[in-house]
Amino acid sequence: MDEVRTTDLTLTRSIPAAAHEVFDAWLDTNNPGGLWFGVAKLIINPVPNGLFYHAVEAQGREWAHYGRFIVIERPKRIQHTWVSPATRGLESIVTLGFEAQGAGTLVTLHHAGIPDDPMGLQHRDGWGFCLQGLHDRFARR
Repeated sequence: MDEVRTTDLTLTRSIPAAAHEVFDAWLDTNNPGGLWFGVAKLIINPVPNGLFYHAVEAQGREWAHYGRFIVIERPKRIQHTWVSPATRGLESIVTLGFEAQGAGTLVTLHHAGIPDDPMGLQHRDGWGFCLQGLHDRFARR
């Protein structure tokens, strides 16, 4: 089997809310615009070694995503593994940092170990969509 060349992505977004609010919103399954909101299927246990599974319906099919939480350090950091069709079954690592920035929060999302191919690089758009949804949730209040 050929070895898959991997790469890392880093995205940042300023969110107009306190770090603890943004942290909690990221894990809130009822948060419109959040990672877990509106998915076709969801199982989530956001504690160290807790598992998650969610399925997103897009392009006429169901896309399964699953992993294990590694670090839950409120309100500073969340880290979990990430496996999806776009990672070609490889286990990658997603790390979110929440840094107070005045009255807001700078969120840094680092996704390590994704395939360095068009499918793997689509994670940039997916994570950008999630971060924009998080921003919009707080900008509306």
